[in-house]
Amino acid sequence: MASLSGNLLYIAFFLYLGATIAFTVSITGKKWRNKQGEMSGNRWGTFGFIFSILGSLFSIGYFIIRWVHAGHAPVSNMFEYMTFLGIAIGFAFVIIYAIYRSNYLGLFTMPLVMLVIAYASMFPGEVAPLIPALQSHWLTIHVITVALGQGILTIGMAAGLIYLIRTLDFTKSNIQTRSLEFVMYCLLSLAGFILIGSIFNGLNYEANFAYINENDAEAEMTYTLPALVGPHEGELLTQGVMTPFFNVPAVIVANDLNTVLWSLLTGLILYLLLRLVLRKRIGAAIQPLLKGVSPQAVDEVSYRAIAIGFPVFTLGGLIFAMIWAQIAWTRFWGWDPKEVWALITFLYYAAYLHLRLSKGWHGEKSAWLCVGGFAIIMFNLVFVNLVIAGLHSYAM
Repeated sequence: MASLSGNLLYIAFFLYLGATIAFTVSITGKKWRNKQGEMSGNRWGTFGFIFSILGSLFSIGYFIIRWVHAGHAPVSNMFEYMTFLGIAIGFAFVIIYAIYRSNYLGLFTMPLVMLVIAYASMFPGEVAPLIPALQSHWLTIHVITVALGQGILTIGMAAGLIYLIRTLDFTKSNIQTRSLEFVMYCLLSLAGFILIGSIFNGLNYEANFAYINENDAEAEMTYTLPALVGPHEGELLTQGVMTPFFNVPAVIVANDLNTVLWSLLTGLILYLLLRLVLRKRIGAAIQPLLKGVSPQAVDEVSYRAIAIGFPVFTLGGLIFAMIWAQIAWTRFWGWDPKEVWALITFLYYAAYLHLRLSKGWHGEKSAWLCVGGFAIIMFNLVFVNLVIAGLHSYAM
């Protein structure tokens, strides 16, 4: 049954790839393009929509079968959660596309779905029993609702990114164009994590350390990438591998910080290579593809997605989370790093809606806020969840 769920996820991944290709052809293939405008769609856009629907159906099949096999909702570790987040983004796209028929949104969203699922595949994917703190129906309610909310909010980010690439003047070097390039670099860093992780997994690289954990107890830690940083009071046990430059405090999960650093380094190399090949900013290279985009239309898409995703995230990330915290830890709130960043995410999107509705922040200002919100979500998922030790550190 585990192999069946995995096969369904593989099929879904390639269906998302097919959707990406179809949406790309719908925009760049002059022979097949419809000249009536960005929202009218065309035959290839329809193919992309069909592929994205099928991808969602197969990925939901993976989710259901893995749930039956595991005996609990498959959202209890990084592999399962990030995979479901990718599924949620794809499902949210299907709904939004059915309303707005934007092939450009598909061109940006489908690769992001694949990137998130590929990112998830870098973590251990074995089915494991739940620890006692997770053995609650509130795990299912809380985490699934959070992922659905984040998936819908991600559509808002994609639309905001399209708006910025479409409207910014890349002939000028200013804070806007430099900031957008930094966003591109961050996305490439996710790809860098997948690339560098795949290389060293293929080499079966491992380095073991003895160290003192945050509870002042002796423990061991395994690295799957060469050690740039070592664990607290760490001693390298494996011979013939790279020695870390320095050790980090016990509150930092050193092997995960090491992975983040490798991701950033590899992302930088990928970014510089792309700049060398393109001989221009990445945003400037993409901009000609978006000539048919209506800025007003994608601005509306980003707002609608966040207006829907915000209350869903609030339910899962705060209300349901506090109920579960009371059941699991006998308190509604404890200032755990994940709880703090869930609150920051809530406040950020609440501020976005306030500025949009009360202060008239439309267009570029709104788009930057959409992109910034996604950055907060990814910082929470990648850095806070992996690197900072806390009550949610089991989710790895």
